[in-house]
Amino acid sequence: MTILVIGATGRVGRHVVDQLVRREASVRVLTRDAAKASFPASVEVVQGDLLDIDALRAAFSGVSTLFLLNAVTGDEFTQAIITLNVAREAGVDRVVYLSVFDADGAVNVPHFAVKSGAERMLQAMNFGATILRPTYFIDNEAMVKDVIVGHGVYPMPIGSKGVAMVDARDIAEVAAIELVRREQAPNKLPIETINLVGPDTLTGSDIAAIWSEVLDRPIAYGGDDPSGFEQAMATSMPAWMAYEMRLMAERYVSDGMIPEAGDVERLTALLGRPLHRYRDAARALAAA
Repeated sequence: MTILVIGATGRVGRHVVDQLVRREASVRVLTRDAAKASFPASVEVVQGDLLDIDALRAAFSGVSTLFLLNAVTGDEFTQAIITLNVAREAGVDRVVYLSVFDADGAVNVPHFAVKSGAERMLQAMNFGATILRPTYFIDNEAMVKDVIVGHGVYPMPIGSKGVAMVDARDIAEVAAIELVRREQAPNKLPIETINLVGPDTLTGSDIAAIWSEVLDRPIAYGGDDPSGFEQAMATSMPAWMAYEMRLMAERYVSDGMIPEAGDVERLTALLGRPLHRYRDAARALAAA
């Protein structure tokens, strides 16, 4: 049978596809623009989006297991609800869903609330699912690299509670492991939630110190006030999305994203290797 990957062209999804191919899984992807998709020859590509019901039904034909990653969009929840309904219609009940850390706690942040709702749908409709709850992606730091290097300021309002940022490669490998485990199980497995965290819980000042070390010059932390961050983000994305980023940053400042006891150890055992560290990612970004 086939594993369908939705969200395959993003920074996590492309790694999920690669990890599944390494494990010799039969993989199909759904993408809006097949001409721009670059996958190994063994990967089947279906063109369409999550609001195109005919394409969605075609993508699910012959599929046994689903990886679902919804992009942050204004209609994200509609996309998730439709996709899971079509999955159920197609007889697919083995799912790995990419949610977000503390999805049910930060319900004032739109895409956290969306993912909390999708988690509830998975439970209420009795899917066999692994719910992956990642913290902030280390890979997102590419968006602020120019500010760090050019202005000597780390601009993300991370706060002083700490955020255990996670690498997209770690997210993707755990996702692939869970997809294959569910795909190969003789029966549907019970629902399970896994926090995806990094090995280091870092404050805004900690991160500025790492960049100071990496660049060998002082980098200041821009502080906890998210208003300037919202204004800066609004120059490169829709205003509603920049505001959502602000709400998310406010959550970092008030609560952080702190691993629960045993999270790091569980991931290390599952992967059979150490988790990727923020400092190494900063070095790679600086070199690039």
